[in-house]
Order: sequence, then C-alpha cells, then structure tokens
Amino acid sequence: MMNHLTTIKNRCLVLLVAFYFASNNDVHAQKTVNNPVLSSLIDVQADTLAITNVKVVDGTGKPAKADQNIIIINGRIAKLGNTSSVKIPKKVKTINGQGKTVIPGMIMMHEHLFYGKAVSPYYLALQMPVSFPQLYLAGGVTTMRTAGSVEPQTDLTLKKWVKTGKIAGPDIDVTGPYIEREGLMVPEILAIESPLTAEKMVNYWADMGCTSFKVYMNITKEDLAATIATAHKRNIKVTGHLCSVTYREAAELGIDNLEHGFFASTDFIGDKKENKCPGNVNASLTRLAVNSEEMKELMQFLIDKKVTITSTLPVFEPYTGREVIPGGGAAALAAPVLETVKKRYDMMAGKDVEYTELFKKQMAWEKQFVTMGGKLIAGSDPTGAGRVIPGYANRHSLELLTEAGFSFPEAVKITSLNAAEYLGIEKRTGTIEAGKEADLVLINGDPEKNIKEVLNTEIVFKKGVGYDSKKLFEQAAGKVGMH
Repeated sequence: MMNHLTTIKNRCLVLLVAFYFASNNDVHAQKTVNNPVLSSLIDVQADTLAITNVKVVDGTGKPAKADQNIIIINGRIAKLGNTSSVKIPKKVKTINGQGKTVIPGMIMMHEHLFYGKAVSPYYLALQMPVSFPQLYLAGGVTTMRTAGSVEPQTDLTLKKWVKTGKIAGPDIDVTGPYIEREGLMVPEILAIESPLTAEKMVNYWADMGCTSFKVYMNITKEDLAATIATAHKRNIKVTGHLCSVTYREAAELGIDNLEHGFFASTDFIGDKKENKCPGNVNASLTRLAVNSEEMKELMQFLIDKKVTITSTLPVFEPYTGREVIPGGGAAALAAPVLETVKKRYDMMAGKDVEYTELFKKQMAWEKQFVTMGGKLIAGSDPTGAGRVIPGYANRHSLELLTEAGFSFPEAVKITSLNAAEYLGIEKRTGTIEAGKEADLVLINGDPEKNIKEVLNTEIVFKKGVGYDSKKLFEQAAGKVGMH
C-alpha cells in the first residue's frame, strides 16, 4: 500500500512540476535553441530529460551521492534523488549516467575575453570574441565574470549574443575597464588621472551595462575609495588586483573581493611607500612561513571585513616548471602562437625553484583562509605567459584546488555555490537542487576517485540544453591568439 501511494505521489509531483514549467513561457523561450550553428553543437535538447544512475556532487560541499536520478523539465531541475525514490516517466529522453558524475555548471570569477601576448616592451590584450566564449562553455563554465575588460563594449555585445542564442557561451557578468593609473605598458588600458576620473568611469560603464568593476596595480587609496563609493551606490561590487594599495588598506576602504589569492598582497613589505607599487612582492611572501602569524592576522582581518578572495592558481602554475600548457589546450592555440609559447617554456622551465615553493605556499594559504572561515571563489585568468587556455584551465582549476587540500565536493563548491552567492544568483543556479536552472556538467568518470577524470567533460547543460563538450573544443581549435 505504501509503495503504491509513493508511486502516485511521485507521478503527481512530476506532472505538477511539468505543468508549472510548461506554463512559464520565459523559461521555455530560454531553453529552445533554433540557431542552426548552435544546433550542430548541441548533444541533447528536450522539454523533459532524465539523467539516471549518476553520481551527484551538488555544489554545497556536502558528500557526493551515488545512484541518483535527475529529472529536467523546460530547463529547470524538477526532481532529483536516489534511483529508488525518483521514478522516470515513460517516453522521456534519458541519459544513462552509470559510471559518470554530475556537478553544477561552473561559475568562474576571474576570466577574460582577451588573450595576453608579450611583444616587448608592450603587453597586448587581444580580444578573442570567437574562440573564448565557446571554450569556456566547452570546459563546463555556464557563468563567468570578466575580471577586467579591455573592450567592454565587445564583452557587453557578447553577453547579449549569448543571452539571445546567437552564439554559444556562458552567461557573462561584465566587468568595466581596468581602473588604473599610468604605469603599465598595456596600450589597451586607459589610465585615470584622479579619483574623479574613476568615479566618472564607474558611472559611465554602469550605465552601459557593466555589473562589476576592478581596480588595478597602480591606483591610489583615494582612487579606490571613490571607485568603491560610486559602485556601491549602484549596488555593484568592486574587486582588485592590487599592489600600490595593500590588502588591509583595501579592506578598510570596503573592497568586496581581492584577486589572485595572496600572491598580490604587499602587506608584508616593511619599507613600502604609500600608494606606490613595490618591486619585491614575491620576495616578501617567500620570507613568510606557511603558518606565519602575520598572515593569519591579515586573513582574520579580511574575514571580519567580509572580503572574498579569488583563487587563480592556473595563471601562476606555468611558472613552476610543470607541463607547457597545464590542463591541456595546445590544440586551441594558433600554430605560430603555440610555437612561441613552447620556445619560452624551454627557456624558463625548471629555473625558478623559489617560485615553485611560493606556489605551494599560496595553495596552503588559500586552504588556511577557508579553514579560518573565509569565502574563496576561483578563476583561471587566461593571461600571463599565454599558457592558460579557457575551458581547459577552468576544469583544471578543480585539480589544483584538490591539490591544495580541498576535497572534491569542497572544490566544486568554490567554483559554483560560493561564486553564485557572491554574484547574488544563488537562488537560480550554483547548486543541483529542485527548482534551479539545469546548469550542469556531465563528466565521464569519477573525479573523487581519480581527479584527472574531471577533464572528461562530456555534456555541458546550460538551462537544460546539453552542449557537446568535444564539439565545442574542436570548433575552437587553432583559433586562440587569432580571434
């Protein structure tokens, strides 16, 4: 009798959820893809879809659950649970998840839509509107923040095109142009001259549609204060890759987020001059012990001020002498670009032992920050040595976070729920639970048992539409460094 009632209850629930989502025209419109170009990249698209017998890492940081069924209706998760309690309706499109793992779509928080290229004495930021959005989606990224834009108008256009189904890519939180003073040989950065210029920049680009702002290495405390005050009036958050301003100073002024873990902290330079970027940052951090009380005090101060830290381990890893392109992605690079990258690798590999040790120390500090109660989010930052490739590097971030000491469910939370909470979108995405958008990544294998299997992205679901990861990667092959 009880089994009969349970069956009736499950059927009724599925029907009610189906009716609800079918009546929601906006959700249904988001789900349907009619673009022929995108259709060739889609593996599965159905009003109702079931993924069966799959392992679920739900994004909350809680232990994974095996033998789960997920029912998706009109782009949202209608129901999930163990195979004995969640029955699959007849004549429903079904994916057998046996031997596979599902995680939430990744929400990556330090991404760019340009490729960095060193051309002495310049560092060029070359916009990649064709390859980068597709590569991000291929690697499991369903939402991204551009942590600094060199062509914000282009980024805003790409955001619109993704939303309207013209191109494949993640939802984009567009950060305005870098807020920076004169100093760097990056011609794409328009330097500000005063705090008033910073205020005008924030207001102008917020009016144009930017939803985040980032300050950079040579600003003054006065610039930062003006940026934060102006952005906060508009309920927009501010992050920073700092140098001239210390982490502590920025936290006191009310910054929301700090980039690059603790790599960019100039708090431990004894003779640092106010508002000046010193040249010995790495040396000051190398001298600190892993369990330094000074670092713990800084971490606690940031936690008390509710400052979020962004881990960007992939952008620093290439300097440690590991493989040419950590996480893969050589096939994505244009042939001449790949040749240059390999030559530079051969020149530098294995020659900086101190940096390798600092990289390990930074991993330990990120873990320590979280253990103390800090909020950590993550990004790949495809800049630096030109060896960080979108998509490939994003899923590789999970490898690096587990290397830093996080469990796989904890690493997934850092790249999903934590980021969703920071962006204020946690009610619709960021975890795998009933009622949320079906932003999911189906992985062929079990990364908990073998973390390398996180690289086996098979299908990336964005609002229930399942994109073929392999096809996305293949279509972007040979384009990075060109367009």
